[in-house]
Amino acid sequence: MLRWLRGFVLPTAACQEAEPPTRYETLFQALDRNGDGVVDIGELQEGLRNLGIPLGQDAEEKIFTTGDVNKDGKLDFEEFMKYLKDHEKKMKLAFKSLDKNNDGKIEASEIVQSLQTLGLTISEQQAELILQSIDADGTMTVDWNEWRDYFLFNPVTDIEEIIRFWKHSTGIDIGDSLTIPDEFTEDEKKSGQWWRQLLAGGIAGAVSRTSTAPLDRLKIMMQVHGSKSDKMNIFGGFRQMVKEGGIRSLWRGNGTNVIKIAPETAVKFWAYEQYKKLLTEEGQKIGTFERFISGSMAGATAQTFIYPMEVMKTRLAVGKTGQYSGIYDCAKKILKHEGLGAFYKGYVPNLLGIIPYAGIDLAVYELLKSYWLDNFAKDSVNPGVIVLLGCGALSSTCGQLASYPLALVRTRMQAQAMLEGSPQLNMVGLFRRIISKEGIPGLYRGITPNFMKVLPAVGISYVVYENMKQTLGVTQK
Repeated sequence: MLRWLRGFVLPTAACQEAEPPTRYETLFQALDRNGDGVVDIGELQEGLRNLGIPLGQDAEEKIFTTGDVNKDGKLDFEEFMKYLKDHEKKMKLAFKSLDKNNDGKIEASEIVQSLQTLGLTISEQQAELILQSIDADGTMTVDWNEWRDYFLFNPVTDIEEIIRFWKHSTGIDIGDSLTIPDEFTEDEKKSGQWWRQLLAGGIAGAVSRTSTAPLDRLKIMMQVHGSKSDKMNIFGGFRQMVKEGGIRSLWRGNGTNVIKIAPETAVKFWAYEQYKKLLTEEGQKIGTFERFISGSMAGATAQTFIYPMEVMKTRLAVGKTGQYSGIYDCAKKILKHEGLGAFYKGYVPNLLGIIPYAGIDLAVYELLKSYWLDNFAKDSVNPGVIVLLGCGALSSTCGQLASYPLALVRTRMQAQAMLEGSPQLNMVGLFRRIISKEGIPGLYRGITPNFMKVLPAVGISYVVYENMKQTLGVTQK
């Protein structure tokens, strides 16, 4: 397809500042299916499919947003030609930034070097696969013509798009906020795209958590009460909750869970940026290890700030009908009967759980990303939605599995003051008690509903996130 495109549309000369208008016109006529002198988005999509040109995420919308100067929803020939010329200028700059030795070709070693400066480590073999998806003549190097042909209609303007393909935590919410924050480019920070992405992620998280709240409350009930009787299963747990408080009781504690998204996200993002500055020299890009340390410390900082809300969420979820009238009433009663220290019960196991969760989540995600680049990055560097969601869900699930015993002990410590006749044990005492009375499986009570909510949570949060990005005007660069 690229060879055909070069012969049919693009000049064979190495680099020209201006394309002959007739060549643009030939391509425009091929896209203008009904010959009315304008190309709408339907014609563009159909025409590009027929040409077999690989597109990036939201490419058609990006082309129209950028190229449609008069905002009439159609591209005339002048707008079409201006878009391609402007786009080629950006692509030329991107090409030069990758061509480190200025020999007019991009090699695998230059791909590796450029990505390392952006905080993404890949092997020479993975870089060769990326090159292979762009290389049209089989030389395992990419010249300007091949680079331009590949990105002609792809609104990618720099190599950082490869990294942005692999962002996963901003738009995926499975109910636990221990993932390491995503990186934002300087351009995203300056343009305000970062806060729009965070806002979109926060709204997606609220919808996702609300949708899966019954499973979350069931998990908490099984963690706290499961040891009383081995008979508490998923069906019995739901029946017991509905019988005690009606259908609405399935969402008990969800309000607190949603409210804490905003302060937690804000504190984590701010803290992450500060820790990155402490761990890296000025101008230096952050590596995987520094990202893990910065992300873990940012998670710990955010959890310290919002932890009282975690305690109230558990108390509301475990509480009986009428025990608390709301978040404020819950906070007032805890303070009156147990003192300020009660708001940080279970804080130590919660803090300890951040390291295995964030570490394994990041390690598994990097492993899956590396595997995909090694085996499947032959036609495009874009992994696609299904791969991204699958990698994100699997890595987060592995992180949850590793930290689950600590999460269970944390929940028990938060709620044990509500259980009549229950001794007030510390973390070590609770671990000993659970293992002696229930064995190792006791540390994983409630994990089934926890896993059941992963797929719907990931799917719902992603769909809402993508829709909110469009609503808030988040562009894909």
